[in-house]
Amino acid sequence: MTYSLCCPRCGKDYEDDGRRLRCECGGTLDLRFEPSFEPGMTVGRLYDLWRYREALPVGDDVVTMGEGWTPLLPVTFDGRQLLVKQEQLFPSGSYKDRGAAVLMTHLRELGVKRVVEDSSGNAGCAVAAYAARAGIACDIYVPEDTSLAKTAQIEAYGATLHRVPGTREDTARAALEAAVTCVYASHVYSPWFLQGTKTFAYEVAEQLGWTAPETLVLPAGNGTLLLGAYLGFTELARAGIVSHVPRIIAVQAVACAPLAAAFADRLDEPVEVQGSHTAAEGIASATPARGSQVLAAVRASGGSFVTVSEQEIVASLRDCCLGGWFIEPTSAAVIAGARRFARTAALGETIVTAFTGHGLKAAAKIAELVELF
Repeated sequence: MTYSLCCPRCGKDYEDDGRRLRCECGGTLDLRFEPSFEPGMTVGRLYDLWRYREALPVGDDVVTMGEGWTPLLPVTFDGRQLLVKQEQLFPSGSYKDRGAAVLMTHLRELGVKRVVEDSSGNAGCAVAAYAARAGIACDIYVPEDTSLAKTAQIEAYGATLHRVPGTREDTARAALEAAVTCVYASHVYSPWFLQGTKTFAYEVAEQLGWTAPETLVLPAGNGTLLLGAYLGFTELARAGIVSHVPRIIAVQAVACAPLAAAFADRLDEPVEVQGSHTAAEGIASATPARGSQVLAAVRASGGSFVTVSEQEIVASLRDCCLGGWFIEPTSAAVIAGARRFARTAALGETIVTAFTGHGLKAAAKIAELVELF
């Protein structure tokens, strides 16, 4: 297995010691790695994300809790059927377990003993869970107003929790400062996290009989699921396993939409915004580090952005809950975007989206929003 870190901006390569976050030119780093996966390799394997092990740049001693292979179920909204990947069913309650499982496997292979991570909640929960599984000490930095359910979960895994006053960006800065003395297990900066989230694409393709849907509707905060899905489908298309990369519809909240604004203005970098409060805390990133890559991926796929209001988020949360799906508000924002897109989509178009996080992650917030139902 051969791989290297590479900068998509300037093309420079680096060896990976687990500590480098950016290229010398300032660009975020990707992984130069060519999968050797073929569909027939999954025969007889467990139904988890490791069934695609030839597509993952790690060894066989994996950090796992049986994650992956979440159901892809038809759910009808407004008379239109969506295929919804049930990512809320992961061990820590969100799709972030995909990235954490691969990232922590890699860091354990490097012999890392302690990591630091920053998060609005779900990534912190996932990294804390898989660090515990890997026997790696962990410090998680979160915004001061992060939901109690998520902070309790992080601490229950044995991680040291640090609440940071101010914005989401203040939290990221605090983690970067702490990372001087240990490894920054970042779900945003680490390309290994994207190697985990790309398994979303492999699972969707296999669940659809090794075909790609016409459209994916995915969240666009820091873009970890969107970029992973784009990477996965790009690999599958390049290998001739699927015929095309799906069009990607990226969802942001109106209250914090630096990428949607940049896309509308045909810019290559996120615009500067003053993010206001949104129930969709998981996508409230005013300065996404991989924002330029998200914009490029959406454009390359022939996709676009959708922004949803707080009223639409609450309405989708209500409808999902009344349908038996207890999801967090950030996930409801994604469904609101998928519903908006589906109203103008061609009849019969296959649209795949996701319940990205479980409602138990934000039970107190949902209790407040229920009064608006």
